[in-house]
Amino acid sequence: MEFLSNDLILILCSVIGFALLVLEAFMPGFGVAGLCGIVLEVIAVYCAWAYHGTVFALCVTLAIVLITGITVFLAYRSAVKGRLSKSPIILTSEEKADAGSSAEQLKDYVNKEGITVSSLRPGGFVETEGIRLNASSEGEFIEKGKSVRITGVEGNHVTVRAI
Repeated sequence: MEFLSNDLILILCSVIGFALLVLEAFMPGFGVAGLCGIVLEVIAVYCAWAYHGTVFALCVTLAIVLITGITVFLAYRSAVKGRLSKSPIILTSEEKADAGSSAEQLKDYVNKEGITVSSLRPGGFVETEGIRLNASSEGEFIEKGKSVRITGVEGNHVTVRAI
């Protein structure tokens, strides 16, 4: 029974730690989930070493690295070509270029109409002429899907007013 309880701790730490690391991969920045995932993986390797020896701990470490590497590869491949690439959390190269447009390029959009792609609180995105732009309202909240007029340019984003 001791064998089962020791291995159960090892398995639970590995699985929960791996799940937290995958969760962290889809969250911006590095936070509590990633740190807890790393700590649980270290605990899993320590338990493997303490209960089964050095060789088993090295095998567990190798398995963790391989599983994490394969998962990162599959997530990257999906973000480039697969289902994840169609997700709104992944910016396409066109959207990246639009989001970082210079003030000179953005001046061409002043006095044009567009539609909010996200809620403006006051910042968000608008789309005009098929181009997605960083935008902020003139202080008020504007819901997603509302018509707006671009009133000016501030830095790398446009300011808008609801129509």
